[in-house]
Amino acid sequence: MSEKVLMKGNEAIGEAAIRAGCRYYFAYPITPQNEIPAYMAKRLPQVGGTFLQAESELAAINMVLGASAAGARCMTSSSSPGISLKQEGFSYIAGSELPAVVVNMMRGGPGLGNISGAQGDYFQATRGGGNGDYHTVVIAPGTVQELADWTVKAFEIADKYRVMCLILGDGYLGQMSEPCVLPEFIEKLPEKPWALTGKTADRKQNKIYSLKCSGPDGELNEHNKKLFAKYEQIQQSETAAEVFMCDDADFVICGYGTSARVGKKAVKMLREMGIKAGLFRPITLWPFPQNELENACKNAKKILTVEMSMGQMVMDIKLYSGHKVSDVDFYGEPGGVIPSVDVIIEKVKSYV
Repeated sequence: MSEKVLMKGNEAIGEAAIRAGCRYYFAYPITPQNEIPAYMAKRLPQVGGTFLQAESELAAINMVLGASAAGARCMTSSSSPGISLKQEGFSYIAGSELPAVVVNMMRGGPGLGNISGAQGDYFQATRGGGNGDYHTVVIAPGTVQELADWTVKAFEIADKYRVMCLILGDGYLGQMSEPCVLPEFIEKLPEKPWALTGKTADRKQNKIYSLKCSGPDGELNEHNKKLFAKYEQIQQSETAAEVFMCDDADFVICGYGTSARVGKKAVKMLREMGIKAGLFRPITLWPFPQNELENACKNAKKILTVEMSMGQMVMDIKLYSGHKVSDVDFYGEPGGVIPSVDVIIEKVKSYV
């Protein structure tokens, strides 16, 4: 078992990626995720890896595409406006069925916004900003420990299904320091017989591409159906959530990332007041843990979704909770402001 260390969230992601077998990282700087490229620039050469400072976000994501096509475990990271610039590459990676890991440490928006942590990219992450029918797996850790653990898991899921995994955090998670047990180094990575490593006498020539020009009823049609059969399998197998004190909860607070940390504090304080509150925290935002949400809320009279945005995940809570829309309330703080425990408590008390 690895020793527990005090690490910043962004640095824990970098170290966990290296221990998961990532040896190629393509960087372009933007706050509040700059500790990731800074850490990777120092650590990757120590393990025989390659750190490359790209000339743009677009270049970085296409370098990920190329390295992944050659069979490497690779990664890039950015923050909200930078992720927007990478969206074309996300679509190409999805269409080419390539595994990749991308980190988005969200900041306030729209536009350049500010550098404080926020959660305004939920729609972009879970619905996709690139063209065409595709999904990326979206993982929202809630602690530094989870940032490390789920970074490893993201590489495993990406390779298993040949999809892109997006680790979605807010800037506060990336900047905070907490004790963390780092994962062990992975010694043996999965083989990738589909990768572009050259034709030999014993191996056929592989082709990886997203251009399917065989007509309206041909290759592209079948390719999309194949992709969505894979996405359906992911939806059946890869959901995750934290359910806290929901068994007898009259009121369920829903949140992810930093918002969920505030929500959990509110739940504990409400319980001390004799109010039966619970917390539902999705860890996978896509696929969304619908069954877990329904079970967590089955006895609830009211649901309160708390976000660092003007309301995005709340749409999925209304869709998947099994409750009437009128039973789902919302409290949000956009632009880099952390929700208030006191406001959450007062809202829940008003439901009693």
